[in-house]
Amino acid sequence: MYIPAHCQESHVSVLHALIEAHPLGTWVTQGDEGLIVNHLPFLIDGSRGDFGTLIGHVARPNPVWKQFSRTVPSVVVFQGAESYISPSWYPSKAETGKAVPTWNYAVVHGRGLPMVFEDRERLLAHVTRLTDTHEAALENPWHVTDAPADFIDALLKGIVGVEIPLTSLTGKWKVSQNRSDGDRRHVVQSLEEQGDDRSRAMAALIEQSRGGK
Repeated sequence: MYIPAHCQESHVSVLHALIEAHPLGTWVTQGDEGLIVNHLPFLIDGSRGDFGTLIGHVARPNPVWKQFSRTVPSVVVFQGAESYISPSWYPSKAETGKAVPTWNYAVVHGRGLPMVFEDRERLLAHVTRLTDTHEAALENPWHVTDAPADFIDALLKGIVGVEIPLTSLTGKWKVSQNRSDGDRRHVVQSLEEQGDDRSRAMAALIEQSRGGK
């Protein structure tokens, strides 16, 4: 991934926060006949390794758990806030006309060699943590124990766990850093005026990168 110096984000805590907020990762690995791409929700365990360990699972019929490369590191991509940016939002456009459209975004790439696990207790602990994480904010959270034990046992037999100890974690925050502060301030205002969650999320990232000026 091409990352200009002003777009680089290297704080592991910030990168983990994006993964936690946008856990659906795009897992890319070299397979027997080319690249294999899958999309699955990951948990990040920040206590294991310098960059953390990703934990997920796939359906047992999915061939990826048998075919992924054991020698070439996988890449997992997490997409954060993103938004189209109109040149009409730059006050400097009226002065010079030198402005074109662009796209702002924040992404994290994690790399590492995957491992699989099939132990029932580990799988149960994983799906329980995954469920509890995403049910926590609901008014009536569902728990794995709400389902019949034999039903859960049958489902656990149908999945395979995947762990990816990360050897690198790279972040790119493209949030209008190449524009003047006046342009960036007006971009934030214009995004907020769009009124949708995606635009507001990008406005917040730009504000954070400005230091809340």
